[in-house]
Amino acid sequence: MLRKQALRVVIGLATLSVALTGCGRSTSGQTSQAGGSASVAADAKAIDLVPAALKEKGVLRVATAEGYPPMEMYKEGTLDLIGVDPELAAAIAGRLGLKLEMTNASFPGLIPGLQADRWDLAMSSMSDTEERRKAVDFVDYFQAGGAIMVAKGNPAGVKDLADLCGWAVVLAKGSSNLAIGEGQNAKCGKKMTISQSEDAPTGLLQIDAGRAVATIVDYPVAKMLAQESGKYEVLEAQYEAGPWGIAIDKKDSQLRDAVREALQELIDSGEYAKIMEKWGVQGSAVKAATVNAQQ
Repeated sequence: MLRKQALRVVIGLATLSVALTGCGRSTSGQTSQAGGSASVAADAKAIDLVPAALKEKGVLRVATAEGYPPMEMYKEGTLDLIGVDPELAAAIAGRLGLKLEMTNASFPGLIPGLQADRWDLAMSSMSDTEERRKAVDFVDYFQAGGAIMVAKGNPAGVKDLADLCGWAVVLAKGSSNLAIGEGQNAKCGKKMTISQSEDAPTGLLQIDAGRAVATIVDYPVAKMLAQESGKYEVLEAQYEAGPWGIAIDKKDSQLRDAVREALQELIDSGEYAKIMEKWGVQGSAVKAATVNAQQ
């Protein structure tokens, strides 16, 4: 499989420009947990919370893993990154008074990249989970669960997770949907045959080829892929619905608080809602920015 190219996008308040750099993939609340943002003044503006060192650099480095429309993807026929995450990241950077530098990386490498200080934020449809919180904090900006996708006509007659037992299923590596499938497989009498794909679109190729009968994809992504292709059906049930978050290394608590405030400002101004509506994912919008799924 071809490795995805790493992109770096420098974004002003209104424009995107992409340069190839190499190869590589509810309330305005404060969190109550230790190390949270409870000490942030209620009337603090996002731009005033930006760490001095970052303000001096003037650039917010954000990593994503394209291939999950409508969240992050290439504009057709180009290497321009578009979608909910790039657009929202640009809006957050604008609120912080910074330019956005967006890098495309592999999904499993996003958190290690944060820890190695290769970027400041990771924003790529990442579920906010207790396991991941051991390494990073999350500013939660989205709510969604995994949905089963099958070929149009649903030839295997899949109705729910239990119906996947005994069948070949493809799931994206490193994703929460892989964990959903593996959790169900542990309950199966006749086990699934699970293969792993780089992302949702490449997983669907296995369904096209008859090598798998189903995949599990985050609901808004599944709906868009099915609508655009006309080749798939999405079962309406969502499994393990929960928050998706902007990941920030735990050592960067001041930046975390600035990002949370920036997101809240976007929610309050209506700009966040416009972005969600533009990409057809308003059903997954949050009412307030939270840290680690806490008010």
